[in-house]
Amino acid sequence: MGFFSFDVRRFDIYRKVPKDLTQPTVTGAVISILCVAFILLLLFLEFFHFLSGELVQELHVDNPGETTERIPVYIKVELPRLKCEYIGLDIQDDLGRHEVGFVENTNKNPIGEKGCMFEANFFINKVPGNFHVSTHSADRQPDEIDFAHVIHELRFGKKLSHPDIVGKFNPLHQRSKLDGNSLESHDYVMKVVPTIHEDAIAYQYTHAYRSYISFGHGGRVVPALWFKYDLTPITVKYLRKRQPFYSFITKTCAIIGGTFTVAGILDSLVFSAWQIIKKIEIGKQS
Repeated sequence: MGFFSFDVRRFDIYRKVPKDLTQPTVTGAVISILCVAFILLLLFLEFFHFLSGELVQELHVDNPGETTERIPVYIKVELPRLKCEYIGLDIQDDLGRHEVGFVENTNKNPIGEKGCMFEANFFINKVPGNFHVSTHSADRQPDEIDFAHVIHELRFGKKLSHPDIVGKFNPLHQRSKLDGNSLESHDYVMKVVPTIHEDAIAYQYTHAYRSYISFGHGGRVVPALWFKYDLTPITVKYLRKRQPFYSFITKTCAIIGGTFTVAGILDSLVFSAWQIIKKIEIGKQS
């Protein structure tokens, strides 16, 4: 019968030590409380990260998901040295569009004695082109044309509000050029990238800047504030991906096990050091 008897308790790797053989300490209690608080904090942060997920981006060719043939544009620019009566918007592109003095959905508010806040909503075709703020459509030209400016907003497509990516869609925010020659034209050359985020289509862009004074056959060309754009064939798609549940469980176990292990080592070191100090004191007293 002894051959067939089997005690499953032999496989217990978590053997229990009787309480009368253990010794509680104040240091151990403090470390235990801090350990539990630290674990709860890390678990809360990990759970929040698991629920919120991570924003990732994918690249596609030929504008997937694009359904509109025209791109909405919004511009808001401050011109502190030009009166509103002289300012207009001109739009050109490679399809032959050429509009001088575009007035639909534009708004001009005077600021100071001779300044203007100019806003416009309009559409552009999905081909290279430009739009520029100029005095070309004015009934008469001012004595001095100074396109010193502050760009408050320039946006293509819908306005996005996600804090991680919103800056990529309005990189010219608060861009100012208030010094320099009053005869200068200002060029912003932009590469526009179609972007999909939560089924909303927007357009992020990069830009390069230059200023210049141009001359034609009849003399100096009237300065303007130019925005020249071209679209890339690549579309960026932002997706929110959540880590798998087993990954969350694995990290949870790692947090709990790792914290308790480190806390146990720390408690042992403190306890051992305290025992050594006590023995030294006893030795001195004897």
